[in-house]
Amino acid sequence: MARPTRFGPADVRALVKYDHDLYERFVRRVRRLPGRSAFRRRGIGHDSLFDTLVHIVNVQEVWVLFINRGRNSDQELGALFDNAARHPKDWKGLDAYAERVWSDVTRVTRDLTAKQLSTRVSAFWMKGRYTVRDGYLQATIEETMHIGEIIGALWQDDVATSEMTWIDVRRPKRR
Repeated sequence: MARPTRFGPADVRALVKYDHDLYERFVRRVRRLPGRSAFRRRGIGHDSLFDTLVHIVNVQEVWVLFINRGRNSDQELGALFDNAARHPKDWKGLDAYAERVWSDVTRVTRDLTAKQLSTRVSAFWMKGRYTVRDGYLQATIEETMHIGEIIGALWQDDVATSEMTWIDVRRPKRR
């Protein structure tokens, strides 16, 4: 029987880079939409394209910076959820919030070890226990799902989207 593939710290760092690059591609795409299109209620999971981008950053912050670091109490997360900076209403607010979160995510992921990846964590709103590795995968898969919502909404408006595949996003930029 074949051994399961290992998923180590270098893989997590590659995923975090992908997550950040993917997020940035879609911020640029949505930001270029005409008028208030980014803020229009569309009936997707977080209503508008802008609010979906905000939610992606919220998820990265909660899983990578809180849950994965053992900061999972109702009190700690309640204070985080109530923080007005997590609910920006314009691009300037989102830029500041996203810059802080992605910077912190990159920093805490930089020195991640295999032992840390196997550390058990939990979130008060989800049954069971999981590992730091699961938290990173949760953030990545949820982000990708929400990017899919954005893609679908843009297609409904007959608007071309940014590339989102692993290979295309990670491909070196041409000069």
